[in-house]
Amino acid sequence: MQSDSVYDGIYGLAIGDAIGVPAEFKTRSELSQNPITDMTGFGTHYQKPGTWSDDTSLSLCLLDSLSSGLNYLDIMDKFRSWEELGMYTPYGKLFDIGMSTDEAIDRYIRDVPILQCGGTDEYNNGNGSLMRILPLAFFIEAKHITYGQAMEITSDISSLTHAHQRSKMACCIYVTIALELLEGKTLKEALDNGLVKTKNMMEGKPESSHFHRLFNADFPHTPEKEINSSGYVIDTLEASLWCLYNTSSYKECILKAVNLGDDTDTTAAVAGGLAGLFYKRNGIPEAWINRLANRALIDTICANFIKTTISPE
Repeated sequence: MQSDSVYDGIYGLAIGDAIGVPAEFKTRSELSQNPITDMTGFGTHYQKPGTWSDDTSLSLCLLDSLSSGLNYLDIMDKFRSWEELGMYTPYGKLFDIGMSTDEAIDRYIRDVPILQCGGTDEYNNGNGSLMRILPLAFFIEAKHITYGQAMEITSDISSLTHAHQRSKMACCIYVTIALELLEGKTLKEALDNGLVKTKNMMEGKPESSHFHRLFNADFPHTPEKEINSSGYVIDTLEASLWCLYNTSSYKECILKAVNLGDDTDTTAAVAGGLAGLFYKRNGIPEAWINRLANRALIDTICANFIKTTISPE
């Protein structure tokens, strides 16, 4: 893995997040009348252009924690410092948090065992662990962790906030595709290989049925009207991978993701992390990079992870 991959993925995620923030909760119909075509601001959350949300903040928490090794308590400490102190945010203040994540942090504060903090209910299958799982792929690749162990760790890190089997499986699919990209596969190869690999791993497990559409070879040809983009983890995973399959540049992918509507920032962040890995940072519009909020924080955390975790090549 090249050290630049960390910047590629994190910038890809953060910029997708930032472009989606002003349009969050707008319907597809609304956006079809007035589509997002650039990085804007002062929309849903009334934030300045380039402002990223909890998707990026929690990803930075995880990346920063992994710089010191794998420590679930430390990850949750960083999540707590984000919620309570505004750390890992663009401007020192939190403005968006998912209910399941909030509840999990509260359980952690009340000394619930670390891997029991995440909700296990059917309704705890929002996209809150999927949106922040990308940094783990960098750690797995750098530490040469076996695939089986990597999937166990992925499930555990999802469980910190989202412990339902469906959310854990979604994270495993995403991390597997990211690992394929880090090995140098083309985007289509990474998507195809990652889905086949996780389909085989999940075969026979009860929750695997929820991924049947994604595991179908015809999934990339699904009509847009049949792609949902809500905050439900299956919808987010399907929508983001569908955008990756059906576009040919970082910019096209992100704008397609945002204009699907609804949970725009997370769909674009999840798609953007993988798009960044494939198209690289120099494939992201320079104007978007230049407008991204608090780049200094992002660069510092990325640089520290590279220094402590990725051996010189």
